[in-house]
Amino acid sequence: MTTVMSPLTGRAVGLAAVPDPVFSGAMVGPGTAIDPERAPGTAVAPVDGVVVSLHPHAFVVVDSEGHGVLTHLGIDTVQLGGEGFELLVNKGDTVTRGQEMVRWNPAEVEAAGKSPISPVVALEASADALTALAEDGEVKAGDKLFDWS
Repeated sequence: MTTVMSPLTGRAVGLAAVPDPVFSGAMVGPGTAIDPERAPGTAVAPVDGVVVSLHPHAFVVVDSEGHGVLTHLGIDTVQLGGEGFELLVNKGDTVTRGQEMVRWNPAEVEAAGKSPISPVVALEASADALTALAEDGEVKAGDKLFDWS
């Protein structure tokens, strides 16, 4: 079983609250979402593993069980062209849960007209593979979001 931790501090809101049908409809995979604090901060690795995909606005870490966890920083943030995001790791790096991955400012994302709500998705998982799913309440970076069996 993989325990997936929150990459951000904020409020768990669940995928249904994501203002994008691809995420809210769980088409990418099941999971939850974080409405982050509106302050400069850092997204951290939700699991131990290897960075297999890395963009300023999103990253995927695959753990030793082959579970890929996508963290997508905000919605439509790809349209910002990397502005306001600073990568702190490289694709192919081995990372540990809680390691800093991307520095960003959710308030700046919001000021640019994008939603800072950030999906955390279990890629290629079935919805029933996730338990103890956090879909409401305050979370800190490193708090458990869900278990993946």
